[in-house]
Amino acid sequence: MSDGLGALGLLTLLAVVAFGAVVPVVPTGAAVSAAAVLARAEHPWELVLVVAAGGAGAYLGDVVTYAVLRRAGAPLAQRVGWLRADDPDGAIQHLRARLEADEVRALLLSRLVPGGRVPVLLAAALGGYPLARFASANVAAAGLWAAVYAAVGIVGDALIPDPTVALVAVVVVALLLGLVLPRLRRVRPGEPG
Repeated sequence: MSDGLGALGLLTLLAVVAFGAVVPVVPTGAAVSAAAVLARAEHPWELVLVVAAGGAGAYLGDVVTYAVLRRAGAPLAQRVGWLRADDPDGAIQHLRARLEADEVRALLLSRLVPGGRVPVLLAAALGGYPLARFASANVAAAGLWAAVYAAVGIVGDALIPDPTVALVAVVVVALLLGLVLPRLRRVRPGEPG
């Protein structure tokens, strides 16, 4: 592995993350963390490229998802009951207002909280949130998200000296976070799990 990730590895990371942003069952955070472990082990300067490739993949996937949802329009909103345009509670407008209040923060948190990205993208796309504003705010959010998951990889690699063991540990931790965090959000104090 003396060549590090290389161009093919970085392009693969970008493609995996972009695909995972469109099809949200792919563990994209684990992919960025694993790539960071590999980069740190061979060529630490590649960490910047890992964050760039991961962020670019997340950005591209989000923009594609936004565009598809925007094109789906009202028929999709009618199928997603809590996002109906005629909803008296105004769920779409409420989520859009929260997004407009702090765009980068809302988009970053929607990426970090498992299952949070899809409702935010639905609200943005179906609520008429401008594509140009979404695209510009999402640059920072996608980059920050990639940096967070790269940091998970770096910390894991620093704590575990063997790069192979670190790689496996980081992927397992990232996957567990993706599985455990959504369950913790559903269980409220005093409620059975």
